[in-house]
Amino acid sequence: MNKVNEKSIPLNPPGEVVANTLPHRRRIRYPGKNPRRFEDKYKELEAADYPETISKILAAGKTPAGTHRPIMVAEILLALHPKSGETAVDCTLGYGGHSREILPLIQPGGRLIGLDVDPIELPKTEARLRALGFGPEAFSVFRSNFAGLPKILAAAEVAGADLILADLGVSSMQLDDPARGFSVKRQGPLDMRMNPQRGQSAGEFIQGISPAKLERLLRENADEPHAGTLAAALAGHSFVSTSALCDALRHALPKSVSDDDRIKSIRRVFQALRIAVNEELVALDQFLRVLPECVNPGGRVAILTFHSGEDRRVKKAFEAGLCEGSYGEIADAPIRPGFSEIYDNPRSSSAKLRWARKSL
Repeated sequence: MNKVNEKSIPLNPPGEVVANTLPHRRRIRYPGKNPRRFEDKYKELEAADYPETISKILAAGKTPAGTHRPIMVAEILLALHPKSGETAVDCTLGYGGHSREILPLIQPGGRLIGLDVDPIELPKTEARLRALGFGPEAFSVFRSNFAGLPKILAAAEVAGADLILADLGVSSMQLDDPARGFSVKRQGPLDMRMNPQRGQSAGEFIQGISPAKLERLLRENADEPHAGTLAAALAGHSFVSTSALCDALRHALPKSVSDDDRIKSIRRVFQALRIAVNEELVALDQFLRVLPECVNPGGRVAILTFHSGEDRRVKKAFEAGLCEGSYGEIADAPIRPGFSEIYDNPRSSSAKLRWARKSL
């Protein structure tokens, strides 16, 4: 038997594409029906590839990780009444759920301008809506806070909008991702910034605030009944992670507080810090001041709020606009989600919708 000289055989003949000889690596096994770690939930994070899994999660009244379920869609569409050829603004684009419903209704000839401050989620949402066939002529995005709406309209060469939507608060994508530091349930850095590239993190904010100021903030932003006790325990201290802050809050609360109320207090503190870190109420006040000048005559505005501080501001701004003549009509009372929506999506339970119509 003749021995073959291996050196005489070319390993990669010129012009020939050689197949990858590396061994195939299988995807990590899905750890159970409902993985605990965000990073392990690849079936939820890759929703298009696993429709059956997503359907089961939705049927159980849960929101798949990395997504967001738009709240009160039917009620918002009724309030805004989108029509073909109109210009719409989604001031808090988020996952794009509301915009996805509005865009087909303003076609042909309509245009939607989407705003969001989140540099992580905005490109993902733009890609999703582009994949549905909405090109630049129908849909454009700006990374901006809604307080700067007049500048955005000027940059988009739009004199005014026919309908404007603002869905306040935080999206599920941000809550679910432990790396963003919003959630009381998951270990992560104590950040809470909508735009991680700007401003102080929540940890830095707590370390630099006085007890008196923190107490006032907890009362105004979250109606926290134990604001004084918690402010004294937190202000000026260093907390690197969400779990460290949760532990400190549990120990600081009086022993007489029940487990359920303890959890509610922790959530309220997280809410208050998130609002402060992102200056959400400052931005909302500015937005409400400039809003009338951004709406065309007869145009409609709808705002979703999620706590009393937000709703109170929207209510007073709309009432003042009605008295001054800026608005010709406003909602008599806030609209709340129905029982079926709250059952299907518990995160909608605190939502309130108010609307206004610009004078002709």
